[in-house]
Amino acid sequence: MIYLDYASTTPVNKEILDVMLPYFSTIYGNASSTHELGDLADKAIVESQLNIANLIGSNKEEIYFTSGATESINLALKGAYLENKEKGNHIITLKTEHKAILDTCLYLESIGADVTYLDVDKDGHISIDSFKNAIKDTTILACVMYVNNETGVIQDINAIGNICFENDVLFMSDATQAYGKIPIDVENQNIDLLCFNAHKIYGPKGVGGLYIRNGLKLQMQIHGGGHQNKMRSGTLNTPGIVGLGRASKIAKMNMEEEYSRIRGLRNLLENTLIEQRKIKVNGINNKRTPYISSIQLLGHEADDFILRNRNKIAVATGSACNSEIIEPSHVLKAMSLDKKECDSTIRVSYGSRTTLSEIEYLISII
Repeated sequence: MIYLDYASTTPVNKEILDVMLPYFSTIYGNASSTHELGDLADKAIVESQLNIANLIGSNKEEIYFTSGATESINLALKGAYLENKEKGNHIITLKTEHKAILDTCLYLESIGADVTYLDVDKDGHISIDSFKNAIKDTTILACVMYVNNETGVIQDINAIGNICFENDVLFMSDATQAYGKIPIDVENQNIDLLCFNAHKIYGPKGVGGLYIRNGLKLQMQIHGGGHQNKMRSGTLNTPGIVGLGRASKIAKMNMEEEYSRIRGLRNLLENTLIEQRKIKVNGINNKRTPYISSIQLLGHEADDFILRNRNKIAVATGSACNSEIIEPSHVLKAMSLDKKECDSTIRVSYGSRTTLSEIEYLISII
């Protein structure tokens, strides 16, 4: 099986697994406990915070841990809205956001939020002018995905962050597909809230993080012992957090080299198949991460291709989170693709184990 679905999840790196194992069996204390085993667990968590902070340009005290990006998104959106609803009720987001964002916004609308869903152009990009014009006196929060999980399109986070800062609007970004793969600097980019995940960068499933700018208050969504500065109650998942921290450290060390390698493989696949007139690439005229290719197969449907090759190669028709929903991708529809174009699109996503021979094989069967 050739695995080209890294945007869905990644295998756990052996180095990461090895560093996690002691925290299951020998250093098993609760990080909130005051005895030595608790102190050792707490020390490991602080080290993970430092590794994450070094990756995104924050302070370690601004890093909070959750069960994954979906929980981080819920805490950020709900917590920010409920804490600031006396100032206003307006939220700005995009039609191409992940369902975790869109469904949470839908819930917030049911309790009084006014949400603007911005359009994107045919390459998945928003107009900075339209973003600026969407801001109202009641706008309290803008939420813009850093890298789209289906197309790899990168939004202009710097410009959006500046606009939010100038207008006293909180800026949140879902960085699940950007974290550890492209440079992020929350301070210089004026990001107030940033969501990320371990299992997208060769760490374990079931653990993620949320950067919360110092001084920013969120209304707690999980009540209990008041852990993590009363932001998120619950005993900390020490092995998972250790895995996320080490994955972040490795990602920072390897980022530049791996980005260049993956870009070469992505370009080979796309350019060869375009020359052979076998594909079209969604979002090709926009700034994209090299880790994701959204390609329309010319001549056959995506489902047929995937079914025919299901024992040979792993790719996706879109977001894995939507795999049980039989309907065209909301991201591709927002980019004005018709049903036929949506139905012919596959997502190829590249990772640390992707080789030249695997890309050459995929080229040969399309």
